[in-house]
Amino acid sequence: MDANKAALLVIDVQDSFLQRDYWDETALPPFRQRMLALIAGARAAGIPVVYVLHEDGDGPFAAASGFVRPMDWLPANPDAIFIKHVHNAMLDSGLQPWLAERGIGKLLVSGIRTEQCCETTTRVASDLGFAVDFVSEATLTFAMRHPLSGKLFSADEIREKTELVLAGRFADIVTVEQALARL
Repeated sequence: MDANKAALLVIDVQDSFLQRDYWDETALPPFRQRMLALIAGARAAGIPVVYVLHEDGDGPFAAASGFVRPMDWLPANPDAIFIKHVHNAMLDSGLQPWLAERGIGKLLVSGIRTEQCCETTTRVASDLGFAVDFVSEATLTFAMRHPLSGKLFSADEIREKTELVLAGRFADIVTVEQALARL
């Protein structure tokens, strides 16, 4: 793997989330802006843009639902699309061999949900030897209530916690501009 060869992963930016009761439309515009800037910058730098979609056979995440498709504002024609069935994009989707065939050793991670599939993909990728730039501002998540304490954690608090646990251990936490400058 060559840490100088990169790919952008756009994880789970799919219509399935629009069907969930926690979907927050107000969070979409800044996320969309940062995501589109990241994709445009990756394209300009000549690195592959990979869409990863989640399919788990349940509700709007079931293939039969028709919602396991990229959100309509994402640019068409990514370099590849992979379907995953677990929380990380590396192990069951075919992504890892695709990256290996191309000698890609660096990943830019973006997408939906910051603390779930984006964080899990980052951890697994790091353990597999990839250098990872976690483009936090190009991730999206939603408020969550703790199951025991009942405390409500905001999306910003969850993002901050994810940055804390990933930084320096599994990834570099970067902005869109920093990620693109490092290509």
